[in-house]
Amino acid sequence: MNEQEFIPKKYSGLIPAGTTTWRAPSNIALVKYWGKFPDQIPANPSISFTLSKSATTTSVSYEPKKQNSDGTSFTLLFEGKPKEEFRPKITTFLGRISKYLPFLNEIHLKIDTSNTFPHSSGIASSASGMAALALCLMDIEKELVPSMEPEFLKRKASFLARLGSGSACRSISGPIVEWGMHKDLPESTDLAGIPYKGEVHQVFQDYQDTILLVHKGEKTVSSTAGHDLMNKHPFANRRFEQAHDNLSGLMGVFETGDLEKFIQIVESEALTLHAMMMTSLPYYLLMKPQTLSVIQKIWAYREQTSVPLCFTLDAGANVHLLYPLQYREKVLQFIKNELIAYCENGQYICDQLGEGSKKV
Repeated sequence: MNEQEFIPKKYSGLIPAGTTTWRAPSNIALVKYWGKFPDQIPANPSISFTLSKSATTTSVSYEPKKQNSDGTSFTLLFEGKPKEEFRPKITTFLGRISKYLPFLNEIHLKIDTSNTFPHSSGIASSASGMAALALCLMDIEKELVPSMEPEFLKRKASFLARLGSGSACRSISGPIVEWGMHKDLPESTDLAGIPYKGEVHQVFQDYQDTILLVHKGEKTVSSTAGHDLMNKHPFANRRFEQAHDNLSGLMGVFETGDLEKFIQIVESEALTLHAMMMTSLPYYLLMKPQTLSVIQKIWAYREQTSVPLCFTLDAGANVHLLYPLQYREKVLQFIKNELIAYCENGQYICDQLGEGSKKV
């Protein structure tokens, strides 16, 4: 894969007016991406579970510009209301991708987007949001290139989504997606997320993710700022090596169904992610006291019951509980009995592996 394949030849025909809508899921990384180079190139590979219910739905209405003007033109609604604080990020994104979608400079976009989960709270809202927008824009390009194959549309959408939010490239497909060059994955690339094609044990094919909403407010430090702090981090190089090793380990786990090793890798990755935050300069915390209490409860429950329940964290305070489907009732009862008290307003989201984005 190289970026030249995504630069289109001259379009034939005029740009129509129309509307398209896509639903893209969030994803939860098992091996975390933390640290990046220019153009959203990851400093280490990552692999994620694509979720099902935690998703962004985006509609884009488009029409030719009424007046000639340079650059992109758009209006934006988030959950039915203007959201000016999103505008700079969308402007930057459209500017980055305009050479791959040159028609963008000739149309006006009306973007209307909504989430099924709280924005900026450690569930990957930028990932699902940029993925859904990239798919809508690719749908517009398909109007200009009717012969475009569905596989190419999604591959280019993943490439484009990465330029808006790195982890967004993992929200196009499912149920397991890898991103970043890795020696054990010949098709891996830094440019887009690739559906994992290795053997996957039955136990992982309907894995559950129940997300405890410990804190629904916005993060005190954005993921963009956190990635930047890896540039001079004293432990960065060893962290990147660890991510490569853990991804290799997970490949074996997926094949054998070794849940003990799965738990070890996934929890270590979650804690390492937050350790990088706590040991950067400036240092900071995104976990809350409730986050730590939940982790301790999980460890005690697993020790007492042998239920293979583990946690992971994204760049926020919320806790993702990962477990096989057969233990769903036991885990949900555990949440009601012991964990719901740590959730803001008693809220949590029951989710599971999903198949990726869909046109609505």
